[in-house]
Formats: sequence, structure tokens, C-alpha cells
Amino acid sequence: MLSRRAFLRMCGAYGTAASIFRVGGLERVEAATQAVADRSPEELAKDEFYWREVQLAFKLDRTLVNLNNGFTCPTPRVALESEWRYMDMINMLPVHYQGMIARNVETIRLRMAAEFGCDPEEIALTRGASEALQIAQNGIDLKAGDEVVTTEQDYPRMLTTWDQRMRREGIKVTRFQFPVPTTQDDLYQRFEKAISPKTKVFHFTHITNLTAQLFPVQRLSRLARSKGIVTIVDGAHALGHFPFKLRDLECDAYGVSLHKWLLAPIGNGCLYVRRDMIPKFWPLQAAPEQQDTDIRKFEAIGTHPWAIRAALGEALAFHQAIGAERKAARLRYLTLRWANALKAHPRVKILSNLSEPPQAWGVAAVNIEGIDVRDLAKFLMDKYRIIAVPLVGGAPPNSVFDYQALRVSPNVYTTLEEIDTFVMAMEDALKGGVPTDLAAARRGPVEGVNWTEII
Repeated sequence: MLSRRAFLRMCGAYGTAASIFRVGGLERVEAATQAVADRSPEELAKDEFYWREVQLAFKLDRTLVNLNNGFTCPTPRVALESEWRYMDMINMLPVHYQGMIARNVETIRLRMAAEFGCDPEEIALTRGASEALQIAQNGIDLKAGDEVVTTEQDYPRMLTTWDQRMRREGIKVTRFQFPVPTTQDDLYQRFEKAISPKTKVFHFTHITNLTAQLFPVQRLSRLARSKGIVTIVDGAHALGHFPFKLRDLECDAYGVSLHKWLLAPIGNGCLYVRRDMIPKFWPLQAAPEQQDTDIRKFEAIGTHPWAIRAALGEALAFHQAIGAERKAARLRYLTLRWANALKAHPRVKILSNLSEPPQAWGVAAVNIEGIDVRDLAKFLMDKYRIIAVPLVGGAPPNSVFDYQALRVSPNVYTTLEEIDTFVMAMEDALKGGVPTDLAAARRGPVEGVNWTEII
């Protein structure tokens, strides 16, 4: 464990005392990480002194326990302050500073490519995963009768995008269901069996937003390429969550929300397109013909929110200050802490694969037999001020696909006390039950999405 004395000694290497570091500053996180560089990620995941330094880098509302970090995450102080700084700069003289910052953002493209393993000319900066993926979905040429193969557990907006193309152009969209959790072999076989002579696109998630089911992206990409099929991968919950390199996935297009696990300011995303595939995708908004092979054609949206985009640089620096392996190990440690405390109870069912090798990190799903998950979520909020997402699936009665789940997603700023509060609250629900909210049961939709239609 990194002792206070060791940390103060480490600070001395950068100045005369720990006071030279601004509380919550990037410098403190970088210094703390350097001091434990010889420790394994799994060992460091349990070091609360180190993770306290990370927690102090955020401005949070600790009157609530945020276990819905699979939505949009708080951004660290250094990135938030950077966003405001760029906003002030642009506001002084937009006609001058907009263009200057736009040119400077090219350095972020270089850094993103280096960190996540691709050519800088393969990564476009977007406003989120939905925009990135819709560029690919709407940009690929398809004709009536061509088939897209996807799953019922993909993200609703992406399924809606394919459905619109189906209504507008007469393409065929094949969705298949799968149990949760399942194996990567099972997912591979389901895609393989779904291929028909008309199949032109595989669309699937890297990990699902529901239960964090992990897909065999590289294997599916190789299968698709052997059949002349394009692969579009939803990586909204993967990049910045656990370590991998984009080039190693071998997919054709990959869309990301950087305001999730990379902790960038809201309004940041990216689209990776394999270089030889760039000419085969049309941009979402018109670009000149001379940009047909240029990744920047996918960034054409008119006036950009350049302050938000430029602040991505500090979010990336914060991610790098911790390190992808250390971050992933901490997220897995937090998830296993609550899951291991609850899973032995006969009424508790974990719907995410927590086995070795790691297939889940900061997102997992759970339910309690006999308790409606919407009632459970309301109980957690009303009594314990815990925010977690209830997911309500719909399928034929008694089907393996007919399930309810509470999605639990901590992050690097989550404390052990908050995890243990969640365990205590779940044990309370197991012992004494929860009040029934008939109004919630009648509503059906959760967070504005009717899950009964997609699971």
C-alpha cells in the first residue's frame, strides 16, 4: 500500500512538499501513479490511498451514490476547467480562435490514435457514439433486399437507424436474441448461422449497454471479411473502459462515446474506420469529392463546439495518468466486491459473466427473485439514495430472454463505502422486501426507452 509518508517523499521529487500540488489536480494523480509504478494493476486496485487521489480529481455530489456510470460520467476537474478555458477563449474573438483551436485539435487525433492503437488517419472525432455509428450505418451503400444481421440487445438508437433504412429502402434487418450471460462461442455461432447470401453487414456491440456481455469482435470481423460482409461495431461502453487496440479488432467501423468511460466532457465521441474502408462510407453531412478518402469527411457538421472537442485532450491525459490496465483492474475489483458479497444468496442472480479471464469490468447486471426491478430501483433511491438503472426485458413467458435486471456501474471515483452501502441496501431488500410501485409497473419504459420492445 502507498503510505502517506511514501507519498510525501514522492511529492518531494516534484517540489518541496505535497502542498505544491493543487488538490484534485492532474499532477497529483500522475505523481501517485509514478510512486506505485512497480505494483501490479490487481494489487493497486485494492489500494484506497491511491484511489483517494483519483477521487479528489472530481467534483461530485456525495449525497447520492452514483452507480449509473454506464450513462454519462462526471468529467475530471482538469478537463472541465479546460472546457471553460476554451469557451472563454473562443468567446473573445470567435472568428479568430475557432479556426486556431480547430487546427490545434489535430494533436488530439494523433494522441487518440497512439493511445488506442490505430492510424491517425483512421479516427474521426464526433459528438458521441450515436453520431459515429449513424455515420457508418447510413453511410454504407445498401439496396433493397440486402441484409443486416444484428441482435435484439443492441442499443435502441442503432436499431432504430437500421429500421428506418428498412422502411425507407427496403433492406432486410435480421435481429436474433441470446441468453444472458452467454459465451463468446455461442455469439459467434449465432452470427455464423444467421449469414445468408444477402447478408452485407454485421452490426454488434463490443460489450452491451445492458449486461456488459462481451462479444468476440476479432473473430466475428474475420468471419465477416471472409464472406465479404462489412462489420460495424458499437464500442460506446468499451473504449477507455478496459485495454485493447482498435487495429487488433479487425473491424471495419467502430463508434464510441468518449463522455462515458474516457470521462471526456459531454459531447465527445469518435469513429474509427479502417483506412481502406473510408471511401466506402458516405459522410453523414455532405463533403467535397476530394475528401472521399479523408477521415475528416466524417467530421463535417457545420459549426463545431470546439471548446468541448479541445477539452478531450485533458480527459485523455487523465486516463493516461492512471493507465488503462490499472483503471480496468479497479473497475473489476469494485464490481466483484458487490457481486461476490451477494451472489451466494439463492434469490440473487447475476446476469453478467464475471468469470476468468475477465469478461466484465465496471458494468454488471443483477436481479432479486420475487422483486420487480423497478420497485427495487425506487427502493434503493428512496431509502439509500443510490442511483442504478432498472432494465425490463420482454419475450415469450418463461423464456430465457424474459428477464429483469438492475444495471450496476461504478467508476474510478466510486468509494468502497458506496459499494458496501449498495450491498447493505440489497441485503435489506432481500430480508424485508420493498414497497411495490404499481405506477412504475404500468409505465414499462425505463429512462425513456421501452425495453419490452428490444430485449
